[in-house]
Amino acid sequence: MYFKQCRMTDVTSGFHSVKSHGTTVARTHLHDWVILLLLGVVAFILNFIHPFYRFVGKDMMYDIKYPFKNNTVPFWAVVTCAIGFPTLAFLIVYFRRRCVYDLHHAILGLSYSLLLTQVLTDAIKLAVGRPRPDFFWRCFPDGKDVYDKLGNVICHGKASLIKEGHKSFPSGHTSCSFAGMVFLSLYISGKIQAFDCRGHVAKLCIIFLPLLVATLVGISRVDDYRHHWNDVFAGGLLGLTVATLCYLQFFPLPSHDQGWGPYAYFRALEELGASTHAANAAQTKGVANDGYIGLQLASDSDSDSDSDSDSNSNSRAEDVESVSISRAEDVEFDSTSRTEDVESRKR
Repeated sequence: MYFKQCRMTDVTSGFHSVKSHGTTVARTHLHDWVILLLLGVVAFILNFIHPFYRFVGKDMMYDIKYPFKNNTVPFWAVVTCAIGFPTLAFLIVYFRRRCVYDLHHAILGLSYSLLLTQVLTDAIKLAVGRPRPDFFWRCFPDGKDVYDKLGNVICHGKASLIKEGHKSFPSGHTSCSFAGMVFLSLYISGKIQAFDCRGHVAKLCIIFLPLLVATLVGISRVDDYRHHWNDVFAGGLLGLTVATLCYLQFFPLPSHDQGWGPYAYFRALEELGASTHAANAAQTKGVANDGYIGLQLASDSDSDSDSDSDSNSNSRAEDVESVSISRAEDVEFDSTSRTEDVESRKR
């Protein structure tokens, strides 16, 4: 249904490809790309800031003494899935439809969703400084715990591991996964019109696939003892919220009648329709003026012919009248001559 509507619209408005409209669209959103680069710089700087080292006493160790394990899903795999899968979907739609508005806004919206989520997640991590479930083995790799006179831990483990050990809340893997997968889920649901009230519930299976991937990533963080369950919940909620807001900046709700395309595409169609209407109105006005001039010329010629016919009829009437007078004079003359002949005979 979506691609059928796209083909119908493309017939009337023409394709909006990267080659024909890409520069114009990118220039229109230049400030958005600049802010996006600034977000990237902020996210990079946050990696070098130390988190808040909160008090960790011996009686708190029962909840942060889980074994130190390797990541089931490394962060590079999360980023690859959060960027790669949505981008692949964007490109498939673009090559099928050739709409640069859809491609540009999808990439820009996804980029904002991921970077904004990353900045918020890292900022909250640094401010909270919550220990991870495996913090004990990061702090005391030999298993010998040491505390100061206030009861706070004196770590003698690797500094980088200790630093990361204070970044439990919220889960960065989970927030990043949900930021990418929720955006992809919304994008697909709009394109296939999953909420068109026709009852094709099988479409929901396609929508839930990205959400399942993000959920499994979050579960792996609990299984690896890298996060508490509420860290994962908060990360998922953060990624879902940011992705939804970023998507709605460029696309209508998937349940909307125009949920299959970006706002900018429909604005372009409205502008095209307005310009076409103005051109047609100007052309119609020109034809009307030409018709008025033609009618006026025809009216003038008719009036000239009417005046010529009137003069002809007047001349004909004068001729008839003169003939009648001459005939009357002839008749009168004949009658007079006859009378004179009769009188002469009588005599």
